[in-house]
Amino acid sequence: MPAASPAVKTPPGPAGTAPPPGAPLDSLLAPWLRGRRRSLLRRLVNAGTRPGVLSLAGGLPAVELFPAEAYGRILKDLLESPGSVQYGGRCGELRERVVELARRRGVSCATDRVLVTTGAQQALDVLVRSFVAPRDAVALERFTYTGFREALAPLSPRLVTLPSSLGGGLDVEALERRLRLGARPKLLYVIPDGHNPLGVSLPLESRRRLVALAHEYDFVIVEDDPYGLLCCDGEFDPPLAALDAERVLYVGSLSKVLAPALRLGWARVPARLAEALAAVKEMGDLECSRLTMLAAARLLGELDFDRRLRDLRSVYRERRDAMLEALAERLPGGCSFSRPGGGMFVWVELPPGVDGEGLLERALGEFGVVFVPAAAFADARDRAAPANGARLSFSGAGPAALREAVARFAAALDG
Repeated sequence: MPAASPAVKTPPGPAGTAPPPGAPLDSLLAPWLRGRRRSLLRRLVNAGTRPGVLSLAGGLPAVELFPAEAYGRILKDLLESPGSVQYGGRCGELRERVVELARRRGVSCATDRVLVTTGAQQALDVLVRSFVAPRDAVALERFTYTGFREALAPLSPRLVTLPSSLGGGLDVEALERRLRLGARPKLLYVIPDGHNPLGVSLPLESRRRLVALAHEYDFVIVEDDPYGLLCCDGEFDPPLAALDAERVLYVGSLSKVLAPALRLGWARVPARLAEALAAVKEMGDLECSRLTMLAAARLLGELDFDRRLRDLRSVYRERRDAMLEALAERLPGGCSFSRPGGGMFVWVELPPGVDGEGLLERALGEFGVVFVPAAAFADARDRAAPANGARLSFSGAGPAALREAVARFAAALDG
């Protein structure tokens, strides 16, 4: 008689109990991922492509300003050399161009401190995974860029949530009070210029105080600066990274000054950590597209970049002013809005009691206009987060379309 087969034990699940036989695969997902959906912001960008819908949702650069012809010519030249589509090392030429971009913002940099990434989002992800352990404390504003929250999600950090204002951005005094009461964040995330979603900029004195607090209370600052070169009214104040070379991890992007589909971003990091952070980046995608890096480097070298910035700033200034004028004319009483010095966004504070998500449903369904409600930028567990806010983007449409979109938005609010 054959020996009985040994019993096969089912490995315990996350809670220490085995899933029942035939359980759906989603029961095997990591706990932080169960039930998770794509961000509301990404879904709204898709909604804005429907026929007849005017979109104020996505922070889309002006497509007519993309250097498409020059980029196409450069790609054609590169493809004549097989090495441009082979595996390769880090693109030294692109890192040199990044150093030049950083200097335009007053940020001292060297090529051995530049980590080129697949978009600025990957730079944020690498920095989060490199500095934040599960359940560490992270300080950030109540309303902030959704992509940073997404990067944090797998680590389930303890959030130190900070208020902001339409006049001065991040409330640095509130941060200092929390620190004095015992909060010990490992990392602070901040967007000092053209804030996404608030459209505000941080005063110079607040920047200096943040750097001082980072040293005093031993945390690092991740400074996200995708809009720093897009000031419509002269120049923004120097970035935090211009004030400190060690505590500030500086993130930039080529999406807003060249084109988003290049998917190239970068971070300035301490030279002694550059190899470790590069190893973390390689866990995600081994390396950026060599073809794209070579093309972007050549494009930055060939463009009259001063003229390009003048063109970008001129177009965005005209569109920003059109939106601000339309908002001042059309919005009903009880509303207020930011007046950005640059970037791509205006934040509207709706009358108390108005729910942004409910307004979005009406605006899209009845008036054919889409925007991003406040809830998209807040922690879903933050029950105190006001719901009466809306982010409107002015970058992707001309003045006439913006005026019509604001008129529809105001009509939905009146309705």
